[in-house]
Amino acid sequence: MSRLNLATRETAAPAIALATSLSTLVCCTLPAVMITFGMGAALSSLTANIPQLIWLSAHKPLVFGGSLVLLFAAWGVRYLTRNMPCPADPAQAKLCSNLRRFGGWILYIGFGVWVIGAFSAFILPKLLS
Repeated sequence: MSRLNLATRETAAPAIALATSLSTLVCCTLPAVMITFGMGAALSSLTANIPQLIWLSAHKPLVFGGSLVLLFAAWGVRYLTRNMPCPADPAQAKLCSNLRRFGGWILYIGFGVWVIGAFSAFILPKLLS
C-alpha cells in the first residue's frame, strides 16, 4: 500500500468532517464574535464581499445538521476501520499507527469545534436575551 493511499484511508473522513465543522464557526460564531468586539463595520464589509455568509447564517440548522451527519459518518468510518491491519513493513506500520492517532485527534477537534459553534449559534443567544 502506498503512503498516499494509507494517509487517505486514515485521515480523509476526519479531515472532511473537520472542514464542515469549521463552516459552522464561519457561519455563526465569527459574526457573533465580530459584533461582540465592535467590528460591525468589518462584518458588514465581509458580508458585502462574501454574500454566501448570509445564506449560511440564514440556514444554520441545515449547516449544523449536515456537518453533524458528516461528523458521525467520519466516526462510523473510523469505528469500522479500527481493526484494519497496518502494513507488515515496520516503517509503514509505524506511519499507519501515527496516522490513525492523528485522524482520531482531527475527529475530536471537529466535534469540539461543532460544539462551540452550536453553543454560540443556538444556546448563547437565548442566554443573552
